[in-house]
Amino acid sequence: MKGRAQGFTLIELMIVVAVVGILAAIAYPSYQEHVRESRRSNARVDLLQLAQFMERYYTSNGRYTVTTASNAAGPALPYDESPKDGSAKYYDLSLLNNAADDLTTSAYTLQAVPKGVMNGDRCGTLTLTNAGVKDAGGDVDDCWGR
Repeated sequence: MKGRAQGFTLIELMIVVAVVGILAAIAYPSYQEHVRESRRSNARVDLLQLAQFMERYYTSNGRYTVTTASNAAGPALPYDESPKDGSAKYYDLSLLNNAADDLTTSAYTLQAVPKGVMNGDRCGTLTLTNAGVKDAGGDVDDCWGR
């Protein structure tokens, strides 16, 4: 009696390849969103650390600006990109200083502007004020976390 050949048929192999392809098509976008969320989270942490820096500056100087002049600039931030470590940077961090008086002796607004691969992110620019008001280009609760 002759033994039966063992192995996979071409049909079985094609079914496995199709299933793997479908799983990859579902998993990859989910993975990408988790990576973007991780980068946003890092930018949020950096904004909160810069807010602490600004509060320490206010405690030492009695104001958020370097001088008391009407168009005074803010202090030099300890870092201006997020993440602080590593070579790839995904956000530019800065103090807003525009016509809306976002920076005064008693108020400030920090912002994280997406760049590079984060450009066009659904949350857009993240902002944080001295009063703790958080804003984003998308749903604030979703973009800043609950």
